Amino acid sequence: MKIDKEMILNLLRSRGEPDKAAQAEGELPDQVDPEEHGGLLKKLGVNPADLGGKLGGLGKMFGKD
Repeated sequence: MKIDKEMILNLLRSRGEPDKAAQAEGELPDQVDPEEHGGLLKKLGVNPADLGGKLGGLGKMFGKD
């Protein structure tokens, strides 16, 4: 399942992390595949489960249930 990059940017901005949001904006595609881009998401501190719980069990991939 892909995630809209704007959701990730909004999450980072809402957490007061504009530098990480800028990095994500430059490095992530418009539609982010958590499996393909998991390393960068983890580096940014983004757990797909933080994006509204709409992504099912993907949080397990990032060490969270």
